Amino acid sequence: MANDIAHWRAQIFARLLLVVFLLGLCTAVPSVLLAISEGMWSIAIVDSVALLWIGVIWRWRRLGYTVRVVNFLAVAFMVGLALLLKVGPVSQIYLMAVPVLAALLLGLRPALWTLALAGLAVMVLGFEDNASLQLAGLPDYAFLKAGIISLNFMFMTAVLTLSCAVLLQHLERSLTQLGDLNAELRLTSAAVARLNDMVLIAQVDQDAAAPQTAQRIIFVNAAFERRTGYRRDEVIGQNLRMLRGPATEQAVVDEIERHMARSQPVRAELLNYTKNGEPYWVETELVPFADEGGVNTHWVAVERDITERKKSQDDIHRLAFFDVLTGLPNRRLLMDRIDKLLASSARGGTYSAVMFIDLDRFKTINDARGHATGDALLCNAAERLSKLMRKADTVARIGGDEFVVLLGHLSPELAGATHAALTVAEKIRAAIGQDFEIAGQSYNSTASIGVTMLPRDGAAAQTAQDLLREADTAMYRAKSDGRNGIAFFESAMQAEVERRLTLERELAAALAAGQLQMHVQPQVDRHGHAIGGELLMRWPQADGTMVPPGVFIPVAEESGLMVALGTWALHQACAAVLQLQAAGLAMPLSVNVSPTQFRQADFVEQVQRALAASGAPAQLLVLEVTEGLLIDKMDETIARMHQLSALGLRFSIDDFGTGYSSMAYLKKMPLYELKIDRSFILDTPDDPSSKALVQSILAMASHLGLRVVAEGVETRAQADFLIAHDCASMQGYLFARPLPLPDLIARLQAGHTLAAA
Repeated sequence: MANDIAHWRAQIFARLLLVVFLLGLCTAVPSVLLAISEGMWSIAIVDSVALLWIGVIWRWRRLGYTVRVVNFLAVAFMVGLALLLKVGPVSQIYLMAVPVLAALLLGLRPALWTLALAGLAVMVLGFEDNASLQLAGLPDYAFLKAGIISLNFMFMTAVLTLSCAVLLQHLERSLTQLGDLNAELRLTSAAVARLNDMVLIAQVDQDAAAPQTAQRIIFVNAAFERRTGYRRDEVIGQNLRMLRGPATEQAVVDEIERHMARSQPVRAELLNYTKNGEPYWVETELVPFADEGGVNTHWVAVERDITERKKSQDDIHRLAFFDVLTGLPNRRLLMDRIDKLLASSARGGTYSAVMFIDLDRFKTINDARGHATGDALLCNAAERLSKLMRKADTVARIGGDEFVVLLGHLSPELAGATHAALTVAEKIRAAIGQDFEIAGQSYNSTASIGVTMLPRDGAAAQTAQDLLREADTAMYRAKSDGRNGIAFFESAMQAEVERRLTLERELAAALAAGQLQMHVQPQVDRHGHAIGGELLMRWPQADGTMVPPGVFIPVAEESGLMVALGTWALHQACAAVLQLQAAGLAMPLSVNVSPTQFRQADFVEQVQRALAASGAPAQLLVLEVTEGLLIDKMDETIARMHQLSALGLRFSIDDFGTGYSSMAYLKKMPLYELKIDRSFILDTPDDPSSKALVQSILAMASHLGLRVVAEGVETRAQADFLIAHDCASMQGYLFARPLPLPDLIARLQAGHTLAAA
């Protein structure tokens, strides 16, 4: 760089002036005194002037650099000329110094000018002395001898001058290039220092047995210090491995070191640790740098903090594959693990098991105590299940209160695997059966567990969906058997499920096609006269048979068809009342209302619309409800009954005595009648207990002013007993089976009584 060369020349010139002035004082003063003593006044004057001139140049620093240098060279040239004139050719060495100094202090062009002046001075002023010299082998020509000496002086002086000048030119160019490189390096260093990415440079220890594992850190940037908490002086000289920790994946480390051993660039995602032990993820790229001989001497590592990205990826993975509430695998991950278990069980020739677990009474607890309590119960159940399992097993939550457990590779024999699965199921049942302590309260739940084994011998290839369905089917068998039990899947269960599914589809089709019918079973007084009736739903088949209500009503309840069936039955009841009225046989008809239908928010409006559309008198309709209706939301249920009673409808409690045990609700409900369940009539009057219960119900109803209907009357003895105890109405096969309404009307119009023969 030009400025740097100029500064360097100025520094050299300042020191040169000082040295020349001090040496001049030491040599010129004695020389002047000696010259004066010998009468050599010209020498004394020249030395004095030169010394004074040098002193002025040295002290007068306000003069420009070039002016001072020219004056300095002029002094040297003057002294050289004076010595040349007084001393002789030996003084030419003083003139030789002038071009060399000019090249050093001013550059090539001024040096060439001073070289020319010095050569001219030697030729002109030293002609006489040079011409008188005796040079062997040369003719005795004065001009020739002077010219040869001058040319030799010029040659040697030019060699020295040009050497200095060219050397300084190359030095100037090198300094310029070096300055550019330094500027670029400073920019690069500043940019690296301010990068958000972490940068480390490590030097390879070539003397180590494995250079790829022996790198000493020689540089880190500010981003590294901020992220890791290490100061630069704490890591300089340390190995690159210092940032790894217990959870750093060894497989990734091995892959990095394999690339480093081959001096190949490598990119990887790595878990590092800060100074205080906090883990953080980096995306690192390691690049080797080799010397001119191709030997890898350094590694540059550029690391980007991807901790948040990794956390987001983990969150996405957790949301995709794990249950948010319990942290257990969800259905998606469960299906994947079942597929893997199927494949490994088939290859390994071992049996495994899939368990479907449903928490009994969970809905009751969740509805009664709120979702917070329900969620806490689910989390506690998940924790208990997880503690019972091996690391190789899987516990998953697939929704609501349903859990699935995978027991892998239990035994190479089916009997042994089945026994092991049963043992685990019993442990699960016992663990879930223990009370749950939540917010200072104890809650009890049990588990219904369905188990299916895999692979199944002689069966078609099983899928994850098949196994889950089979375990679910077995769980429902355990629940239907009384809950808190264990059931293993059998093929007959699947056949039953398929039959129920077929029945459900056919029931929906029959309802839509108007194939369902309503039959009436009359209710008679003590004389056998019809005083009412109960509408009973019938589903005739193409072959003339009937699907029993005990078969299709539960299917309707479970499938959600019950509301549609109930609405249809209500409209049929209105039409039946009108038909009886038109035939001159007006009497109340009872129609069953399921709890599901009754709890519909718009049930009152549904009844109002049915009455308005048909014009049927409300007082001739009796809505039969079960005691189970009062278990949930009693006050709301009773309020709704009063709304319907205000419309003129009457209520009957069906199967009285078999459900809700409290009698307090009888005083609150707008009841019209009680129906004694056939299970009590069956053993009356022979069984004392049944007899006592029937008498108690009749007496209580009498005191409360309620009508009583005894269901299931099939013998004369039963009828006589009921008549003897003032039972107002009876219903059963003794009097009539359920029959189509037109048949009943025809029979009643013919004047037939319904009394048994």
